[in-house]
Amino acid sequence: MRRMRKTLVGPWVLLFAALPAAALAAVPAAAESAAYPIDRYLNVRSASGPALSPDGTRIAFLTNITGFNQIWTVGAQGGWPEQVTFYPDRVQWVSWSPWPAPAGTLLFGKDTGGDERTQLYMASPDGSRITPLTANPKVIHRFGALSHDGKRIAYSSNERAEAQFDVYVMDLETRKATRVLTHDGDNAASAWSPDDRSLVIGRSNASLDDDLFLLDLGSSSLKRLTPHEGAAVYDDVSWPPGDLIYLASDQGRDFLNVAAIDVRDPSPKATFVEDRAGDVQSVLFSLDGRRALIAYNEEGTTRLSLREGGLKGREMAAPQVPAGLSGGFEFSRDGRWLALRAESSTEPGDIWIHDTKTGAASRATASALAGIPRGSFVEPELVRFRSFDGLEVPAFLYLPATAGGGHPAPCIVVVHGGPESQARPGFSAVNQFFINRGYAVLAPNIRGSTGYGKKYHRLDDVRLREGAIEDVAAAARYLKGSGRVDPSRIAVMGGSYGGYMTLAAVTFHPDLWAAGVDIVGISNFRSFLKNTGAWRVKLRMSEYGDPEKDGEFLDKISPFNFVEKIRAPLMVIQGANDPRVPRTEADQMVESLRRRGSPVEYLLFDDEGHGIVKLPNRIKAYTAVADFLDKHLALSSPSR
Repeated sequence: MRRMRKTLVGPWVLLFAALPAAALAAVPAAAESAAYPIDRYLNVRSASGPALSPDGTRIAFLTNITGFNQIWTVGAQGGWPEQVTFYPDRVQWVSWSPWPAPAGTLLFGKDTGGDERTQLYMASPDGSRITPLTANPKVIHRFGALSHDGKRIAYSSNERAEAQFDVYVMDLETRKATRVLTHDGDNAASAWSPDDRSLVIGRSNASLDDDLFLLDLGSSSLKRLTPHEGAAVYDDVSWPPGDLIYLASDQGRDFLNVAAIDVRDPSPKATFVEDRAGDVQSVLFSLDGRRALIAYNEEGTTRLSLREGGLKGREMAAPQVPAGLSGGFEFSRDGRWLALRAESSTEPGDIWIHDTKTGAASRATASALAGIPRGSFVEPELVRFRSFDGLEVPAFLYLPATAGGGHPAPCIVVVHGGPESQARPGFSAVNQFFINRGYAVLAPNIRGSTGYGKKYHRLDDVRLREGAIEDVAAAARYLKGSGRVDPSRIAVMGGSYGGYMTLAAVTFHPDLWAAGVDIVGISNFRSFLKNTGAWRVKLRMSEYGDPEKDGEFLDKISPFNFVEKIRAPLMVIQGANDPRVPRTEADQMVESLRRRGSPVEYLLFDDEGHGIVKLPNRIKAYTAVADFLDKHLALSSPSR
């Protein structure tokens, strides 16, 4: 089961999905150079979250065809898709239980207006019957894992106490839920044992510091599986037949590597299967344990390794999918078929099905490009620049077709969120829109980003935060000295943590920026830690600092306290229902700027949360962003 840090990084990532890789089709030059309006780009579709039916003949998935993600199904070998859900809000995930046979049941989660108070549901595969499994709009329910027989689900919720997540098991037939673990912490159900008698429980102790436990459902005994010193990640647990669980861990090393733990060992420990200078993205076994898939993160792209006979078995033909990013892996119950999502810089996300027997891969969905020629999409160049202390910072640079020839382009530095995240070369309709419009885009992986090892990730913890701010400034200086963009027309933009970095950039390095766009960003760490969801405070303090111990430093790096330094025009975008970075962060920043007469534009969406996910809102938001940047970066606006 994917841990929450991977699956729920927040809907704002839809605004800044990572970036491009290789044009797959040529089109006439005149068509490639046409200026397409923002609504065309935001109507580019994508599909994600594949879930295979019990017999492997159909796939349930999420797609934004209707404007935001709903559940659809399609034949595994393609065909006409059928819509299953019709909600006015996004569906967050879908899984397919084999119970009851033969068709099984769809399980899914949905919140309301982006509030992240996810409720659980089950539905017949055709959508004719939908039954709520939980119905408490004040409680967050985090799906964990489905038992092998498909009759029970394990999940965690903060029903007992807002700041704590206990673990529950629900019988799908009776819909009776039983709390199986009560603990004041952030607990998640990661995997069922092959006999469905035990659960692997993941517990987050601090930012990227975890533990795993074995919970015996019969005796309620709990055994720690991961004794360790210092911070360590234990992620992506897969439990094939036998007593060994497999996972990705960085215990005692810099990178996430594949490890195994014998759960029956009285003194369990992680034994590493390989030693690589690079992160493992995913580890997955088929139900019978015969086939194993490992996904590696190599310079931001995904490399797949499929093996027969377990992790040390023979290498099989890997799925031939667009080079870029892959995820959402799921084996069919007989192990023959592998479903996954794949995307590249020129290909929006689609669902693919790989035949492990023949080695052939086929596309199960074909997301529309809204009439935009594929050849107009731009792939990035991987560049590196030096920061203030000599640290080398990797970044993806996208240049428009109009760059060069004595006409340097304006540039947008797009800072990713997290901060436990990474700018990667996937498809971003927003970035492609700006590139087509004549902007260059730079997506840096500043210190604190994941994908480059534990040491790199820890370089921005608490009192090291200023180093990350300096990295963003170094990105601007690199651009100014590169001769590849107009040094006087550089803007900074980001969402969530990237929104904070935007505010920090224009505050602490005001001379470097022509404009800034902050989306759901932190403006004051004290007020943020006071008002963010109670369940998030402990983990966020481990990353940012404790107001009691680090208060003076948090004040020092909070842009709200230095609003008078800001010179660049600023746009602020916020969702009113945001439980992560509450609207108070935006409200207070905008109010203070307006009192001083500083140029600021503010867009508040009443039906959104931590980002903007609904198509009409996204069109409104990015039309405004385009107008704002065109105005302040003196770009001649193409027609919309």
